[in-house]
Amino acid sequence: MDGYVSSIVSDVAVGVKRGSDELLSGSHYTSPSTGMSGIVTANGNDSKKLRVEDRMDATPSRVLHIRKLPNEVSETEVIALGLPFGKVTNILMLKGKNQAFLELGTEEAAITMVNYYTAVTPHVRNVPVFIQYSNHKELKTDNALNQRAQAVLQAVTAVQAGGTPTSGTTASESALTPAPSPVLRIIIDNMFYPVTLDVLQQIFSKFGTVMKIITFTKNNQFQALLQFSDPVNAQQAKLSLDGQNIYNACCTLRIDFSKLVNLNVKYNNDKSRDYTRPELPAGDGQPSVDPTAAAGFSKDTSSLLGTPSGMVTPYTSGAAFPSTLSFAQSGGALSPLSAAAAAAAAAGRVALSGHTGSGGVLLVSNLNEEMVTPQSLFTLFGVYGDAQRVKILYNKKDSALIQMADANQAQLAMSHLNGQKMYGKIIRVTLSKHQTVQLPREGLDDQGLTKDFTNSPLHRFKKPGSKNFQNIFPPSATLHLSNIPQNVTEDDLRLLFSNSGGTVKAFKFFQDHRMALLQMSTVEEAIQALIDLHNYNMGDNHHLRVSFSKSTI
Repeated sequence: MDGYVSSIVSDVAVGVKRGSDELLSGSHYTSPSTGMSGIVTANGNDSKKLRVEDRMDATPSRVLHIRKLPNEVSETEVIALGLPFGKVTNILMLKGKNQAFLELGTEEAAITMVNYYTAVTPHVRNVPVFIQYSNHKELKTDNALNQRAQAVLQAVTAVQAGGTPTSGTTASESALTPAPSPVLRIIIDNMFYPVTLDVLQQIFSKFGTVMKIITFTKNNQFQALLQFSDPVNAQQAKLSLDGQNIYNACCTLRIDFSKLVNLNVKYNNDKSRDYTRPELPAGDGQPSVDPTAAAGFSKDTSSLLGTPSGMVTPYTSGAAFPSTLSFAQSGGALSPLSAAAAAAAAAGRVALSGHTGSGGVLLVSNLNEEMVTPQSLFTLFGVYGDAQRVKILYNKKDSALIQMADANQAQLAMSHLNGQKMYGKIIRVTLSKHQTVQLPREGLDDQGLTKDFTNSPLHRFKKPGSKNFQNIFPPSATLHLSNIPQNVTEDDLRLLFSNSGGTVKAFKFFQDHRMALLQMSTVEEAIQALIDLHNYNMGDNHHLRVSFSKSTI
């Protein structure tokens, strides 16, 4: 190791006062987890805490010092931290000390990176890391000792320049071959909570200009095609985001390059978007995006998922676990369910308001009291959780209390159903201050207004890890039908669904004819059809299963 590298290592080892800006700078002084009350000097004494103005006075440098890296971190992951901000020109890993130095092409790029990560704590393998300016103005590394890091860097440089990496790169750098396309194919595993087009746009736009997104369901999995303006941006996003979770412990991103190089988007709605052509129509039966909601969604930088304006204080079950891709500091991250609610709100479907309860009981108001029954509410709210008890209020029959299995399910049902039309009226859904729904005293006739569904065989989410968790979608005009008997034809199903009071616009059987997609002319008609026909007996004890689909026909 040459004298220069030795001086860096010794600086880091003893934390001399001269290098104090490297060990405690503005990029992380707000974090309570640093655990450093001061800096140990060469003679072992604690220096005084740095004043805020000292931290902010750190001299910018294109060399950045990264600390608290996880043990098994790779050079690729460290380089990925800098890729969105510009060219990375050198790297030095100090693996024994869980630290690294990263040199960027320009001081401006380094300043942008530090400013960004000051507001947004970066995570590597779910661990928060800390970044600040180094006192060194450039890295002079011994290439013989730093060979692996140089090979990775060479591959990245080739990708950024649009060339091919040299043949000397190791197998672990195979992810750094040149980007073949500006279009990424994204699959989301363990999708326990809904992921919207706006959530994807917000996450991926950190790496470059997102031009187009198309979302769809294939093989019962939510997928998306996302086009950047430049293949290099697609490469950087894939490198940084593949394998990451959007919400805590679920919604895992699996990212590949698409064979397509350009996407053709016909409609701007909650399933597809062309950001270069805002004038595109929304398409039949599709809610167009509320631009104010989408704009409000993208302004919040404290978390990747944001909190749309007008949203209630998020309910969190116990401690608020920060999500993997959430950048909120000091435990301020959204819980997964409130993040799902935020996602729903961002797509312009919902304005959350009312009580901020902590139980699993919902208050539903503005119901059509002539038509509504406990059974119809159980069926509709059962799409988003296991409704246990339903009570239509005796003195106010346009309102009902619904007790879900837990608060997370209540939040999910509220985020998807508030503002939807049921029996011709726009319903309002809020969290109730009640913790449970009381059953009427024995022998008391309450005219069938209260019903206990605790032991219902129709609960969709009883089995842990059920596939139903991955198929929770907002109300849509397209319905997914399953458990269809072999002898039932398309005409039979079209007639059945027409009789629920709507118009069937399109129909498509899956290959085995046991499942199908059926599109009504409006979301309201689809909601009505689901209420009427979910669990409908098709004969031979085949009970039809109906849910909302993410697909269109």
